[in-house]
Amino acid sequence: MRHFLTLKDYSKDELLEIIDLAIKIKKQTYNRDFVPYLNKQTLGMIFEKSSTRTRVSFETGIYQLGGVGLFLSSNDIQLGRGEPMSDTARVISRMVDMVMIRTFGHDKLEEFASFSKVPVINGLTDKYHPVQLMADYLTIKEFKKDDNLVVAYIGDGNNMANSWLLLASIIGFELRVATPKGCECDSDVIEEAYKNAKISGAKIIISNSPQDAIKDASVVTTDTWVSMGQEAQKEQKLKEFDGYLIDNDMMSLAQDDAMFLHCLPAYRGYEVSEEVFEAHSDEIFSEAENRLHAQKAIMVWLDNKRD
Repeated sequence: MRHFLTLKDYSKDELLEIIDLAIKIKKQTYNRDFVPYLNKQTLGMIFEKSSTRTRVSFETGIYQLGGVGLFLSSNDIQLGRGEPMSDTARVISRMVDMVMIRTFGHDKLEEFASFSKVPVINGLTDKYHPVQLMADYLTIKEFKKDDNLVVAYIGDGNNMANSWLLLASIIGFELRVATPKGCECDSDVIEEAYKNAKISGAKIIISNSPQDAIKDASVVTTDTWVSMGQEAQKEQKLKEFDGYLIDNDMMSLAQDDAMFLHCLPAYRGYEVSEEVFEAHSDEIFSEAENRLHAQKAIMVWLDNKRD
């Protein structure tokens, strides 16, 4: 049995296999051919963090695969009243076929998975957001075919930046990460990325210069500067990220046909300008839609790997 907790648990071949499956399932979906790969299976969806895209994509996805999703807010189950994560895992995993968790600490997710009898999927933690990266890479494959791929991530060294480091270093493309001083990615993730890059041939560049990162990039991406749970730090964050707004001047440094991706929600005037966002809205909302197709592929792949 396999879980989907972080990209570092997967090989390049496995990630590409899931992407190929996502392409196949997306084509079937567009043809209104809803293959019941997970017929009558139940997906438990535990949310300690609120969500738009994660909830809609997983709930719709399991339904289109022939199963049903159970929305389990931490306010609605005993986990929110102090029941240990280990007990929650041992109960829920005896009643459902798969579990998706969207939570804060990555250690909570790992603890749940260690006690679970069924596959567990990371719907987001403070450290990683692997399902989003699968959707992002699927979108790149559709728009850019990933030839000579050069991705510039500009913004906070958060779960998205950490996950970009893992994806690039495993797949083997060039990634430039630019964050303000003091907002860098986790050191252990950087170390893991450099180690992976020696095998895959990836080029990983980390700096504090958004201009250097974006120069001649074929894909530009960012994330909100103020993540959920950090609202009290908003004013300080805005000061730290002065000069990191991706506007037309910044985008002009990238390749003429560069993509722009944003995992949403986007805050215009902070991490991205209104003009850049709307100019690339087709890419951004295709990326959002691809959460559905990529996650369906992840669920089907995990189901196929059961003992």
